[in-house]
Amino acid sequence: MELDVFSLVTQLVVLVVVLAAVHQPLGRYLAASFTSHKHLAVERGLYKLAGVDPQADQHWKVYLRSLLAFSLVSLAAVFGGQLLQQYLPFSQGMGAVDPWVAMNTAVSFVANTNWQTYVPETTLGFGAQMLLLAVQNFLSAAVGLAVVVAFIRGLTRAQTHNVGNFWVDLARGTLRVLLPLAVIAAVVLIITGVIQNWGGTGIHTLVTGAEQTIPGGPVASQEAIKLLGTNGGGYFNANSAHPFENPTAFSSLFEVFLILVIPFSLPAMYGRLVGDKRQGFTVLTVMVAFWLASTALMAWAIAAFNGSGTGVGEGFEQRLGVAPSALFAAATILTSTGAVNVAHDSLPPLAGGLAMLNMMLGEIAPGGVGSGLYGLLVLAIVAVFIGGLMVGRTPEFLGKKIGAPQMKLVALYILVTPTLVLLGTAITVSVPALAANAPAEGPHGFSEILYAFTSAANNNGSAFGGITSSGPPLATMLALAMLIGRFLPMALVLALAGSLATQRRVPATPGTLATHGPLFAVLLGGISLILTALTYFPALALGPAAEGLLK
Repeated sequence: MELDVFSLVTQLVVLVVVLAAVHQPLGRYLAASFTSHKHLAVERGLYKLAGVDPQADQHWKVYLRSLLAFSLVSLAAVFGGQLLQQYLPFSQGMGAVDPWVAMNTAVSFVANTNWQTYVPETTLGFGAQMLLLAVQNFLSAAVGLAVVVAFIRGLTRAQTHNVGNFWVDLARGTLRVLLPLAVIAAVVLIITGVIQNWGGTGIHTLVTGAEQTIPGGPVASQEAIKLLGTNGGGYFNANSAHPFENPTAFSSLFEVFLILVIPFSLPAMYGRLVGDKRQGFTVLTVMVAFWLASTALMAWAIAAFNGSGTGVGEGFEQRLGVAPSALFAAATILTSTGAVNVAHDSLPPLAGGLAMLNMMLGEIAPGGVGSGLYGLLVLAIVAVFIGGLMVGRTPEFLGKKIGAPQMKLVALYILVTPTLVLLGTAITVSVPALAANAPAEGPHGFSEILYAFTSAANNNGSAFGGITSSGPPLATMLALAMLIGRFLPMALVLALAGSLATQRRVPATPGTLATHGPLFAVLLGGISLILTALTYFPALALGPAAEGLLK
């Protein structure tokens, strides 16, 4: 399989044009959804049922406690539902899921990771897929939206500890944003050929003509929110390489669009909420630059390996080709999606290393729904702090002074994920019984372990397929990485929002470092790359870099 450069460029141009067309309208709609003073009838009903006062403005600690309590209940519901699957409607006769797999799956979907240690079509019935996993695809994405909106409120408010109402933000993110977009996306996916039925599909094999029944189900409806919410868990084990999930080249391109559309529109919302669209355009510029560079490098890495005479093919979907695979791989890894239309274990070493590097960046280009934007804004505070040190002024970000309390929270945020990735990898490779779960020899075995913890801690969910993670020890370690990697950064972001919200706004002066424009975009992008390189270079050198030199 060779790279079709014209096809790649054409698809990129189409994506850029369509994403640019919806950027401002969707950003405007997102901003309006979270600032409206009106509550929909269905929202009022839910508030009354739950005993929530929608007019209450929560202290950031109360906001955090609400988020954690909701996530804990969600975790218990998904875990218990799997253990009692035989009693769920539409269970198709499938029984209880193995407790360790059920635990890992519950953590994974609540943490917006969708790491799958099971074969979905033979493990879960329609009921579990719809009532447990698809529901969490909506709710976990809505939690990410709620946190980024609360963080922006922290930047814009003054002399208060309050950052909004978690329950209102959760309801609006689900009912006003994700649900209507998912309905539209599901209809389009059905038109492209993605299945939506209540049974299996009979096909005749090409070789013998024998009839074979392929499991079916309500795939399009779950596929839509899996991508829009940057969740990534597939209805089928082959994920978006399965022809029932992704039947055509057009559906593949449309699925990439679904992955990117909300994260790339959030900067427009950010610019409107802070009252300066230039701020949003600057953040968007950094995101787009990383995305285009990563896509080009991914395609080059695959093409170069193919041109070396070693060749590629195994693990690549023959219906789609290399260009759509490279485009999909870059999008799914730069966000927290983790859906795949190519087996990432089959990527050439440098392409696999690039996939890891994209996750190690913090998935900020454009990142997951909500998490990508607040991750990049935390790095923007680092850029402001370093810029202030260089000119000898107190750093300020959007009129808020950045001092020691804020930088301590930022430093902890930056350290969380690398600690989980590197410590988890080190423990696994040091214990023979754990390392045996990645049986590949040499650097690739190390890469499989490094990729697993990078994916789990960054809430991505994709994997190098050679690793077995369903056993109790590794399932527990990865679950802890997913939980801590999701909720500890959220806690730190909300604490930072509360710290910033208490301050008075400081008027900008001629000496204030501008946080918009090309100069700040370069500074922000450079700091993001430097922090990643300094943290992860030794690990990448031991894995994909060493493997690439041996090929």
